[in-house]
Amino acid sequence: MPLPRRHFIRLIGGGAIAAAALPAIGCAEEPDPRAAWISPGASETDPRRRALAYALLAPNPHNMQPWMADLRQPDAIILYADPTRLLPASDPFNRQIVVGCGAFLELLSMAAAEDGLDARITPFPNGEAEPLLGARPFARVDFRKGGARDPLFTHALQRRTSRVPFDGRIVPLDIVQRTASAVHPDVAAAFTLDPTQVASLRALVFEAARVEAYTPAAQRETCERTFIGAAEIAAHPYGIALEGPAIEAAHAVGLLTQAAMDKPGSWAFNQSLDFLKSLAATAAGFVWLATPANSRAEQIAAGRSYFRLNTQAAAEGLAVHPWSQSLQEYASMAPLFGQVHKRLAPGGERLQMLVRIGYAKPVKPAPRRGLAAQIRTA
Repeated sequence: MPLPRRHFIRLIGGGAIAAAALPAIGCAEEPDPRAAWISPGASETDPRRRALAYALLAPNPHNMQPWMADLRQPDAIILYADPTRLLPASDPFNRQIVVGCGAFLELLSMAAAEDGLDARITPFPNGEAEPLLGARPFARVDFRKGGARDPLFTHALQRRTSRVPFDGRIVPLDIVQRTASAVHPDVAAAFTLDPTQVASLRALVFEAARVEAYTPAAQRETCERTFIGAAEIAAHPYGIALEGPAIEAAHAVGLLTQAAMDKPGSWAFNQSLDFLKSLAATAAGFVWLATPANSRAEQIAAGRSYFRLNTQAAAEGLAVHPWSQSLQEYASMAPLFGQVHKRLAPGGERLQMLVRIGYAKPVKPAPRRGLAAQIRTA
């Protein structure tokens, strides 16, 4: 992330901003925003809490961690979407949030099985919530003895969302076949490694990112949920984390801020688009998930399948990065929504996930709020 010359001069010679700020960031006693990834649930005696300690590590839109668990009924968990953690601009019907809740449920089920428990999941026990989630629970989970261990659970803590450029290596066909085949049978997975189709999808997904960047409400929603530098990330262990020496430097001089990212034409805005273009351009292939229709139960199923795909990818050493802007349901995205469905779901299916795949250097896990913040007490 190169700095404009005037900011570079300011950083190294025009004042002591970097000298004062950056060491302080490194030395401060900040809470570890990734502590939840270390031995999840190890200190818990309630198997429901142990399962939840794993489940909260599931991938989810904008890393909002939009779930709350009610444990007041014995041997059960009632799960609700947290209304303060939705994405109304980019996800106006809460579809993506529900997909994320499905990923949460899949990991919950796997973790319970490690304790010899069958987590019996009932999606939307009080009926499907339409057009918005509202106050209805998105699932009830009843715990009984007898869960069958899932081999994929071995890789649950390895799975990542790789928001970095991929390195150009070709993905072998058998690896992507195994990755796509990890999904549940009620969700259809397809993929392409064909250079012509990959090039077309690279252009489409970047155009979707560009449309979102120039849609003010959607862009602001992302910027407000982006936290920059170690101190901000520690204070906000959710959302999109931006970190590293160049990031810290640009943030220290006020060049990279939420407000700057939200201003078309600014250095931060342009750099963000250039970075997204580099991500699209390095996709070695794409995988997508589709359901026959778009019920809430199907959205849950898609999320459960996506968690399996993501975890199988980790087992294969494959990097994955959801890139589903073109599947979003707000007005400015409608033309691309139609295009991508015409290309990838010509039979009228509903695309639920579109994911770029390739190889990349390892990335850190995303920050997590921890179990205590996600238990409902009233």
